[in-house]
Amino acid sequence: MASNNKAILVFAFLFLQITAFSNSASLSTNSRWIVDDATGNRVKLSCVNWVSHLEPMIAEGLEKKPLNYIAKEIAALGFNCVRFTWPTYMFTRPDYGSLTVSNSLDIYNLSTAKAGIAQNNPQFLNMNVVELHKVVVDELGKNNLMVVLDNHVSIPGWCCGADNGNGFFGDANFNPQEWLQGLAAVARAYKANPAVVGISMRNELRGKRQNVADWYKFMQDGANTIHRENPDFLVIVSGLSFDTNLGFLKSKPLEVNIGKKLVYEAHWYTFGIPAQKWVAQTNNLCALITKRARDNYLFLTEAGNNSFPLFLSEFGVNLRGVNEADKRYIGCLLAAVAETDIDWAYWTLQGSYILRQGKLNLEETYGVLDLNWDRPRNPAFLDRLQLVTQMNQDFKSKLATYYKMFHPLSGQCVQIEEGIVVVANCKNASRWDQHEDGGPIKLAGSPQCLGIAGDGATVRVSEDCSSKWKFVSSCGLHLGAQDDKGNYLCLERNASDSKLVTKKCLCVGDNLVDLPTCPDNPERQWFKLVPANV
Repeated sequence: MASNNKAILVFAFLFLQITAFSNSASLSTNSRWIVDDATGNRVKLSCVNWVSHLEPMIAEGLEKKPLNYIAKEIAALGFNCVRFTWPTYMFTRPDYGSLTVSNSLDIYNLSTAKAGIAQNNPQFLNMNVVELHKVVVDELGKNNLMVVLDNHVSIPGWCCGADNGNGFFGDANFNPQEWLQGLAAVARAYKANPAVVGISMRNELRGKRQNVADWYKFMQDGANTIHRENPDFLVIVSGLSFDTNLGFLKSKPLEVNIGKKLVYEAHWYTFGIPAQKWVAQTNNLCALITKRARDNYLFLTEAGNNSFPLFLSEFGVNLRGVNEADKRYIGCLLAAVAETDIDWAYWTLQGSYILRQGKLNLEETYGVLDLNWDRPRNPAFLDRLQLVTQMNQDFKSKLATYYKMFHPLSGQCVQIEEGIVVVANCKNASRWDQHEDGGPIKLAGSPQCLGIAGDGATVRVSEDCSSKWKFVSSCGLHLGAQDDKGNYLCLERNASDSKLVTKKCLCVGDNLVDLPTCPDNPERQWFKLVPANV
């Protein structure tokens, strides 16, 4: 359990950063922020997904560990909420919802899983699957975890094939009226449950039938249905094309009469981009996918009358560290998530599945927990989430905005230790003034600036503000300045001691343009100035 204890210690301080949440509170929105109705204070969702929508309709892991162990582990790892999935048919069709846990397992000959539940959670075997779903939510609430109920699919099973009959309104397994019936049933079932803060209406709309006109019609119907049944819930609305496109809202807003309860959600993965392309063009690809995210959904967070909270309800990587595309994309994503300080849910919690796509006890390599649910699969990755877990911006703060210098590859932030510039825990991040491209990087409230010292030399701060720092790559994550010979050198985290040094800019030419191909990984030189006021 050493790794588990390490992760718990690393994340313990985050509880001081996360807004306190009352078990009896409901949430609303204030412009682009989610707020506690009782206090008006901002609440930031830092969630993990937990699957309960596959064929057995049983929360994954209950055959491996007691429910109270899993709920406590989620909280101990620094998450403050769970996006908990459900299939429509479980709440609309008695032949699904009335199945006991025991019977549901027997249908698929899941004798090993049944024996595991009998050992770890024997009280659940005679419950029906709907009752079990409610018990899980109750236990999450007892551990001060907020819950977003996600309608993941209609017919229980793995998501998300492009043409599996489950993708868009009118598909074989996606009857709009039954979907509305299911939303109403869930809103009623959880109306009195203080842990539940919202319902996500549908996961990853997709397929040949998808179109904007039907999206507006049924999203309006779904939002109004939920709000009628329970006006306290946040209503979370997904986009098109596997939840990657909400760009059409720029020309036509979604008109719903639900008060300040509307939240949008999006997903951000690197699927479809080959690893070899990421390796060759890391800077350029990061610039392209970040622009795509801004164009398609991050624009919703921009200041103005039409800004809304954005819930990045899925992102994730193979936590075994074997997928090079994952390793390159996640730093790019974390830089954008930190900058915008949006709400999020990591995919996913479960280290295994009882039954997925015909396979028993299938390992989930994206899972936070390992195959046996004993410990975190990759504690170092959880460390990288520390800054995005913290609340960095608060619309009620009276403090002036300052900036934290974030290093996405490590998840750490730049700070000054006895005049030496290092990368360390973001809890103690140094504060910097807003940086103008081509100007000095100044410590907030101080005459001192960040100074270049030569190729491979350790960076220091002093009152010499002659170093002029430019963003020197297309992704905007390299900060470079000229040395006394006129050559541009970039900030870099020194791997051996975490000091900040300056070295030749990686994957950037002397003309400050991205190289067309580059064998190096430039991420050790990526830094993001993240606005903060708390």
